[in-house]
Amino acid sequence: MNRFINDTKKYWKYTLYAAKSQLKTEVANSYLNWIWWVLEPFCFMLIYAFIFGYMLGHKELYYNVYIFVGLAIWDFFNRCIKSSVRMVKRNKSIVSKVYLPKHTLIMSDMMVNAFKMLICFGLSAGMIIYYRVPIGWQALYAIPALITMIIFTFGCCCILLHLGVFIDDMANVINIVLRFVFYLTGIFYNINIFPEPIYSLVLKGNPLAFMISSFRDSILYQTVPSRKWLLFWFVISVALAAFGVRNIYKNENTYVKVI
Repeated sequence: MNRFINDTKKYWKYTLYAAKSQLKTEVANSYLNWIWWVLEPFCFMLIYAFIFGYMLGHKELYYNVYIFVGLAIWDFFNRCIKSSVRMVKRNKSIVSKVYLPKHTLIMSDMMVNAFKMLICFGLSAGMIIYYRVPIGWQALYAIPALITMIIFTFGCCCILLHLGVFIDDMANVINIVLRFVFYLTGIFYNINIFPEPIYSLVLKGNPLAFMISSFRDSILYQTVPSRKWLLFWFVISVALAAFGVRNIYKNENTYVKVI
């Protein structure tokens, strides 16, 4: 843990620089430049809202905001997970020449995706104001739900970074798993439509479903999420992150040899 903290402090400036550089690179040759960071998620979310909300006739209260919030969190998790599998190989030119704690690569990528998620949250906040969604003190529970989701994502990314070095087909496997998890996370529907045994299994067995549901309910419906399960997944996320970082430190000297 001390090594992780010290390395994070030591390479913090590099992590920020790498994140900023990646964001600038993404819009370097674009006419609209940074406007795409707002326009792209806004257009995609409008499409989803139109298809699932209007054409398929979902009756969920504040459904447009419901979709915006769910997609913002899911896209963050989805992009981070997919990127982590090829993280070392994609940065071969760096890791093969200088020593760099591999978890800083994950942090840099998560910063980029977190920035995009914040833009989506900004759009969601605008819609909350537009639809006059009442906000209660329960919205404070969105903070621990979001923190838990970020730590959980970091832990998963650390483990997949390691596996991605040794298993070439891991990226294909992850794409299939993510697609399956996506449909069980309730991005476009409320998972309480399932009968009780299945509902409890999906909500409590799928951390993404629980965290997104807790985030939505606390903000949109003034509902307090299960503190017990929120604490449970927080502990699991921290343990997962600790295991992932320890595993990287233990094996990172072999990564260069493999790639």
